[in-house]
Amino acid sequence: MTFDQIKEIYNRPLLELIYQSSDIHRKNHQAGEVQVCTLLSVKTGGCTEDCAYCPQAARYHTDVKVHKLLDPEDVLNRAKEAKANGSTRFCMGAAWREVRDNRDFDNVLAMVREVNKLDMEVCCTLGMLSASQAEKLKEAGLTAYNHNIDTSEEYYDKVITTRTYEDRLETIHNVSKAGISVCSGGIIGLGEEEDARIGMIYTLANLPEPPESIPVNALVPVKGTPLENMERVSVWEMLRMIATIRIVVPKAMIRLSAGRNEMPISEQALCFIAGANSIFAGDKLLTTPNPAFTSDMEMFEILGLQPRVSFKNENKNEVAEVL
Repeated sequence: MTFDQIKEIYNRPLLELIYQSSDIHRKNHQAGEVQVCTLLSVKTGGCTEDCAYCPQAARYHTDVKVHKLLDPEDVLNRAKEAKANGSTRFCMGAAWREVRDNRDFDNVLAMVREVNKLDMEVCCTLGMLSASQAEKLKEAGLTAYNHNIDTSEEYYDKVITTRTYEDRLETIHNVSKAGISVCSGGIIGLGEEEDARIGMIYTLANLPEPPESIPVNALVPVKGTPLENMERVSVWEMLRMIATIRIVVPKAMIRLSAGRNEMPISEQALCFIAGANSIFAGDKLLTTPNPAFTSDMEMFEILGLQPRVSFKNENKNEVAEVL
């Protein structure tokens, strides 16, 4: 799809846009079914990158406490707890610029093997990844790898300067080549204009194989980061992003991610209508606040949502044809 085609979809009247995205969502997914995922920070803080939104960057003075890689047994126990609370995908995040072939990576591989035995989908987000490291993760049983592109290529250097957009795309290529599902999305509220949001969707839609899952994050401003004074994006902006992605990449799982803690159930319900069908559960999303499991289960009860089972659909994703 071209940039202009996606822009035309993005700028449709909001109610009409949501109606169209909801219709496409129902044709490609079971209505009312939402996957519950858990994201655990297995190594926190001390990252050498300069991502302007991230409290884990070593150069920023935030309240995040640095801790080394967790013990594999502790991670396994957290995965069991997440499964007991209804999660079917367990994602492990490490604040690394890139994966290094060392003992820490060996321990992550051990974590993947053990969590895989729980019959849960297993995801990691560890920074940049080589082709051989992707193969090792695949062999260990990794289901998916998250590596967000964050924003458009044109706006990228306004947010990050310590690695390039091409670095991001190369890791995504290595993951896909290894046969691991790609989880890649971005953040809105970084100070970008609408064209940057459309450009991000354009990049994702035109990858050789579109992502199996696409997280849509609203910036959570953190004191001590360069973006600490940014205003929260509105639900209408989130809806426009979710609906456009659903129309453009109809088979993707759209993950309502960061910023959900500030959204009442009514706003989250609109996001599910527009095409979101996955959430991260638990009181923390890496280092930022997230709704508690009990709150999410109450929301599921109120809205009549059903949790999605693990490994439900492993078919290849496709990009929509333009009508």
